[in-house]
Amino acid sequence: MKVAEAKFRVVIVDDEPIAREGVRVQVAKDPTAEIAAECADGPEAVEAIRELQPDIVFLDVQMPSMDGFEVLQNLELDNLPAIVFVTAYDKYALKAFDVNAVDYLLKPFDAARFEKAFNRAKAEARGVDTDLLNVGLRNLIETVRPGQDYLERLVVKSAGRIFFLRVGEIDWIEAAANYVNVHLGRESHLIRETLTALEAKLNPKQFTRIRHSAIINIERIKELHPLFKGAYEIVLNSGTTLRSSRRYQDNIAELLKT
Repeated sequence: MKVAEAKFRVVIVDDEPIAREGVRVQVAKDPTAEIAAECADGPEAVEAIRELQPDIVFLDVQMPSMDGFEVLQNLELDNLPAIVFVTAYDKYALKAFDVNAVDYLLKPFDAARFEKAFNRAKAEARGVDTDLLNVGLRNLIETVRPGQDYLERLVVKSAGRIFFLRVGEIDWIEAAANYVNVHLGRESHLIRETLTALEAKLNPKQFTRIRHSAIINIERIKELHPLFKGAYEIVLNSGTTLRSSRRYQDNIAELLKT
């Protein structure tokens, strides 16, 4: 007797009932998926995602008290669900890219566009290697990025003193729950900020994410060694060796073009 494959568990997050209904109707058309929860605000979404651990989340960006990006910043799961942002404002496409969303749906969307995003999310949830962003989104990102101001220094509070780190001196940054560990040569400093939030403030021409929990300073790379299935061993000038994950192989591919 063949055991039925488990359905994709979906959480819908939007403060507008009509918008939730629109997503619900589309999800209901897919026999491989089921709706685990619907949430009307950010705090409710954080609680539901933590408790239910869904495979896919359709997440509105603009919500009262806590927006969609803040929802993600409040999630400390080892494996976040596949995220599809849903919003009426295309200016948020840049941030959607920064947090590695599977796709980005601009309201109002039609059934065909929803199906495309849903299929990408399901592929991501299965762990299938797939291009997470379409060409149009990439072009939009490149259009938005030039006018953005990026961090030039970080404030560090340690042992009763406050000092500043120049961003250009950073070798790499790793996630540590609600903190990030910033590495400079043999030094490391803990800063209260999530990796996703900090990444959005860093110049993408200088820093790139190589795996879910690590960002590197491109200018600090000494060597790249291909491993398997799109992964790389990365040697920094400091001698530190890191490994990239297959999910971020597109970021490495961009480095090889320069």
